[in-house]
Amino acid sequence: MHTTALVLFSGGQDSTTCLALALSKYQRVETIAFDYGQRHRVELEARLKVLSEIQRQFPQWAHKLGEDHLLDLAVLGKVSDTSLTRDTAFKMEQSGLPNTFVPGRNLLFLTLAAAVAYRRDLQVIVTGVCETDFSGYPDCRDDTMKAMQLALSLGMDKRFLIDTPLMWIDKADTWALAHELGEKSGSPDGGNALVELIIEHTHTCYLGDREHRQAWGYGCGTCPACELRARGYERFSSTR
Repeated sequence: MHTTALVLFSGGQDSTTCLALALSKYQRVETIAFDYGQRHRVELEARLKVLSEIQRQFPQWAHKLGEDHLLDLAVLGKVSDTSLTRDTAFKMEQSGLPNTFVPGRNLLFLTLAAAVAYRRDLQVIVTGVCETDFSGYPDCRDDTMKAMQLALSLGMDKRFLIDTPLMWIDKADTWALAHELGEKSGSPDGGNALVELIIEHTHTCYLGDREHRQAWGYGCGTCPACELRARGYERFSSTR
């Protein structure tokens, strides 16, 4: 039985939902994030607020939350030429991928997360990658995750499980999952409370916009991340 987990936690909608799921399943949960020179570095501040609010609003989960880790991965920003690490417009490349794709990002994230998990004796690595409602990033695919799980387990001689709870659901279902997890948490009106926490405190916008408040949270409303989040929230809201 798996009892401990490390959640790749950026402070966005997806990783917050993954954190809630991990807290509902495992006895000890730690979190990890990476500073890689991203344009939306405001997420590094937002994530701390999210952690604080989860502890405050969901006391049944608070005692399970362990250490938070923030790693400096500036080298990734230096070797990347993308719209997430450079002040350039969002566009599609000739490869068919958007220029928001940061080559190697998730591979590096998982490798470093596994190294931390090894040191901290954590069995499961939880990540919010998704192959259903995403921008086509190859390092978000299920095959990539399975290959990384095998490589990391072999390379560190420790059997890791890479848990991808959002892999086959879309953004509307991710909102619904958060509501379900909140309802089952034992906190009064927990479903609505977790959804409101995600709206108010998480950050997804690639431009780092925390000024414009939309129905689904803060963001520019036009970048690819905002568009995905907005469409999902609209579909989720229409079914409530």
